[in-house]
Amino acid sequence: MKPTRFETAIALIDKKNAEDVNTYSVSGMEYPKELLYSQRMSRTLLQFDPNASKALQIAARAQHICRWKIARNEYPMDRVGYLKWRQDLKQMHAELTGDILKEVGYDDEFIDRVKAIVLKKLIKKNKESQTIEDVICLVFLDFYFDEFAAKHSDEKIIDILQKTWKKMSDEGHAEALKIKFTEKSLALVKEAIS
Repeated sequence: MKPTRFETAIALIDKKNAEDVNTYSVSGMEYPKELLYSQRMSRTLLQFDPNASKALQIAARAQHICRWKIARNEYPMDRVGYLKWRQDLKQMHAELTGDILKEVGYDDEFIDRVKAIVLKKLIKKNKESQTIEDVICLVFLDFYFDEFAAKHSDEKIIDILQKTWKKMSDEGHAEALKIKFTEKSLALVKEAIS
């Protein structure tokens, strides 16, 4: 059976992310970092919102497409440089995703909708943009938080957690509190949100 446009789009996003030279180790196995991240995004999205639209599912899978191509150290190592880097990444993710969707035959309206989700436009007002933000935060907390927290001071982590919490919806908060945190991480989360 011929794959659907949706399946082809997901496969093409995965193919791009499989080119990531950076790897991430899970249970002794090495994975291309952004391929693993994108699969975690898809899985977490469908746990959080089992009825997620195809547009939202594609945006989740493409959230970090080819992220390694724009290195953080190409920008000033301050807040302004960080924000510019993040903005340029989002733009690149949206453009690459749009190109793939055009290639597999989606119309401009669908492509614009996916790009708006990838760019997280009108977060707090657009349900799909808010959902993608929740899923990004949940993936960070579930899969990357412990490792990240080990590298930074508790004060910095609490500040980041508070900023993360502000971006999330009430449903996102409820889901985050179901994550099985280590004792130390749970203590940091509780302090941040108290």
